[in-house]
Amino acid sequence: MEAPYAQTEPSRDAYDAVVVGSGPNGLAAAITLARAGLSVVLLEAKDAPGGGLRSAELTLPGFTHDLCSAIHPFGRASPFFRSLPLEAYGLSWVEPPLPLAHPLGGGDAVVLERSLEATSDALGRDGAAYRWLMAPPARHWEALADDILGPLLRVPRHPVALARFGVRAGPSASWTARALFREERARALFAGLAAHTILPLERLTTSAIAVVLGALGHAVGWPFPRGGAQSLADALVRFFTALGGEVVVNAPVHRVDALPRAKAVFFDLTPRQLVAILGERLPARYRRRLLRYRYGAGAFKVDYALSGPVPWLAEACSRAGTVHLGGTLAEIAHAEREVARARHPARPYVLVAQQSLFDPTRAPAGQHTLWAYCHVPHGSAQDMTRAIEAQLERFAPGFGARVIAKSVRTPAELERYNPNYLGGDISGGVNDLLQLLARPVLHPNPYRTPATGVYLCSASTPPGGGVHGMAGFNAARRALAEVWGVGASAGEP
Repeated sequence: MEAPYAQTEPSRDAYDAVVVGSGPNGLAAAITLARAGLSVVLLEAKDAPGGGLRSAELTLPGFTHDLCSAIHPFGRASPFFRSLPLEAYGLSWVEPPLPLAHPLGGGDAVVLERSLEATSDALGRDGAAYRWLMAPPARHWEALADDILGPLLRVPRHPVALARFGVRAGPSASWTARALFREERARALFAGLAAHTILPLERLTTSAIAVVLGALGHAVGWPFPRGGAQSLADALVRFFTALGGEVVVNAPVHRVDALPRAKAVFFDLTPRQLVAILGERLPARYRRRLLRYRYGAGAFKVDYALSGPVPWLAEACSRAGTVHLGGTLAEIAHAEREVARARHPARPYVLVAQQSLFDPTRAPAGQHTLWAYCHVPHGSAQDMTRAIEAQLERFAPGFGARVIAKSVRTPAELERYNPNYLGGDISGGVNDLLQLLARPVLHPNPYRTPATGVYLCSASTPPGGGVHGMAGFNAARRALAEVWGVGASAGEP
């Protein structure tokens, strides 16, 4: 299928809505508005849409690497994405045999399988506790999704299911792991899931992402788009343009008065960028609140072109799309504490994706790609390549001999690629309890700003980071009701 069509200039002076930023949330807002029959233009500063959903030949010709996001459990589980006919527009999901493997040393690894029962059984005497933790959210994901993928300050649609989730999600990951599990295997698996929060595991609510990601592994798997993350962005763009929407690339926005006229404008940007663009059109008190919004730790990313597959000691790692490198609960917790203290851990927690094992379009025959990153202090300039490779060699001796090229991206380079990644923060802001409630401000409608017709719809609004499109979808639905007076079902199938 041909690449999605994009323009370099808007076709008119006025639209019903303008969306600034074409990440998954910007695309979701634009599609939701276009589905409701509105005229919509989507403006993207770069030469192609997608934001964090981009792929490119970063190392050598024929090796396709994902520039940011790589594995997408939310992509299949999101109520918004599930409502779209993306397969008809070129999207094909790849599901590895194992969603996740977590090596523990030697040939041993703990794994998360699609089957909750198989995962539980492999955990031995911790199996019953694992089932208690993961079974309810895995089996009732559809009932939970609308409540946990939206603003927290509202009456839940499924209060009983949400309350059960809250019991599991509220404590710190360190407390949950030690209170529920008796053996290191289950504790390590849970710690690796929880470290996706990019917070010290002693913080309240760090159990939440572990429970969600684990439950999604059983409910929908951890799939990824065939051909690269760009394939998901391209399918979204194709669907949007089929609805009559326009995509304009190479169109950075620095001033709100430079935009086409519209009844509503949506910004898939962080609070600091919104202040820079709108300036005094935002009330002083609201501006101050946005400027106090906290950005989190950064990411240091390395993409590899390999002469062959990673020589994992644990065979299970060769069947997993995602591998967590960090060792025990204590090791992972120590690494994340070090990052929070603005230090660089000697043994960082490393997230690895090996898409080419299951998607031959990613690399030449017999060769492979590898995607890896670790957490570093906000804005760090320290090169973590050796630390990442030491962790890879620890669990896959001989890895270095298979590297034929690599591409390194520091937090500063990630921010240059996507200005939303301030200081290398790929999550749109700190994910602690305060900013789960006040994202970016404490308000029942956090998407609407005090400026008439201006909405924020980025990962800096609920439900936060992740490729789910729900921030854009939620913001657009609110605007449809507030600006155009149409019901909650507008913009849906």
